[in-house]
Amino acid sequence: MSGINVTATAVFIFFFVLVTVMGFIAARWKAGDLNELHEWGLGGRRFGSWITWFLLGGDLYTAYTVIAVPAVVYAIGAYGFFAVPYTILIYPFIFLTMPRLWNATHKRGYLTGADFVYGAYGNKWLEGMVALTGIIATMPYIALQLVGMEKVIQALGFPHEGMTGHLPLTIAFLILAVYTYRSGLRAPAMIAFVKDIMIYIFVIAAVIIIPAKLGGYGAIFDSAQKDFAAQLATNPNVARGVLLAPAQIWPFITLAIGSAMALFMYPHSLTGVLSASGPKAIRHNAISLPAYSLVLALIAMLGYMAHAAGIKVQNPQDAVPQLFLAMFPSWFVGFTFAAIAIGALVPAAVMSIGAANTFTRNLWRPFVNQNMSPSEESTLAKLMSLVVKIGALIVILFLPTQFALDLQLLGGVWMIQIFPAIIFGLYTRWYKGGALLAGLIVGLALGTYLSIGPTSWVPVSKAFFGIPLYNGLTAVIANVIVATLLSFILPANKSDELTEADFRDAKA
Repeated sequence: MSGINVTATAVFIFFFVLVTVMGFIAARWKAGDLNELHEWGLGGRRFGSWITWFLLGGDLYTAYTVIAVPAVVYAIGAYGFFAVPYTILIYPFIFLTMPRLWNATHKRGYLTGADFVYGAYGNKWLEGMVALTGIIATMPYIALQLVGMEKVIQALGFPHEGMTGHLPLTIAFLILAVYTYRSGLRAPAMIAFVKDIMIYIFVIAAVIIIPAKLGGYGAIFDSAQKDFAAQLATNPNVARGVLLAPAQIWPFITLAIGSAMALFMYPHSLTGVLSASGPKAIRHNAISLPAYSLVLALIAMLGYMAHAAGIKVQNPQDAVPQLFLAMFPSWFVGFTFAAIAIGALVPAAVMSIGAANTFTRNLWRPFVNQNMSPSEESTLAKLMSLVVKIGALIVILFLPTQFALDLQLLGGVWMIQIFPAIIFGLYTRWYKGGALLAGLIVGLALGTYLSIGPTSWVPVSKAFFGIPLYNGLTAVIANVIVATLLSFILPANKSDELTEADFRDAKA
């Protein structure tokens, strides 16, 4: 215990207790009947532009983002910046598509993306496959939020090994489970205010103070490039550098495009969108959320700063915590680590809620109990949110981190396969539900096959004309081809429930 940074730990605990209290009192904020799923799981769809801005930002820019993006930049350089263009590409897409989705789901009482898929195509097997894909892809995403939290807890000086080393993380996540069960989506929405403000503070401090201590950004880039050159001399098979290597250009472009297509197919992303008060709030956020992309670019720079600061770690995910320990006083380290840990709580809560909503509405209800009451739906979703969190915790406690990392990366390949079913359904009734189901299955199988490497996940393959493309994008092209061809021959959809009027904004 003598190795614990007492000052940093005290500051860390203070902010963690603060957000815990907020999580419990959130049940009374914008009060509604939490025995109804749309109140517990979507906040009653009453979150305006500001709340949605913080919630979506807290949902998408996570603790693992703060740890992992600089870690990739630290390990291999410019390729790690792919996360920046993909978070820029996503916002015009949100502006064009998500208001239409919100209108249809609001008018028809849908609570999930899979609800919309069933309404568009009348195929419960397509609905179920969309739901199952989303839940499986979300589980490791939650687990990796725990990785981000665990890294900063370890950096405070707590033991790394054994169950004792996992005790602080377990306690933190159990607290999260309890207040999420009690308050639903209102808890992460309220906590997101604190989390985002704290992240902005430490990022701004970092990009001003650290370069000043290290001799400016020119010195930072020079130092990083020297380190990459030395690494290349010993391992020339892995491209590294502050600029992209020619072989990285197509993978970089297609990974950014594919990741952008997949991001808002996740249940937690759609949960954040569908909890908005209306299309106007969504459009406002599509315009203003790129501010987070600027912050993400600055966060990625921490990877280069770690090289300039002489940080040497075996696991690149330790680079950011060690950088702050080296550059800042203990009280600010505690503040930063608390921000990162809270940055795990918000998305983990939304992810577990999104997965629970999806399981209840699109797996249990259609396949087990079609006559569930609103109270039964809410109770089951609350229980499932606990199960999902416990499952994620078990992954971190008993399985190698690489397992969760590979599965989460593979999750992006899977989630992009949902893109045709949801997005095509916003604009046309021509595609058939059975055809989209077949395309989805083909895309999942091909994407998984392409991604299986000898030791871990492989992000790109030369499936088309020898050009290295992101596996998710390659697989979704095959998905669309299959769905298009089969739509010519399969019978019409059983449901014509949705009409163009459902997608229009309601008149004031």
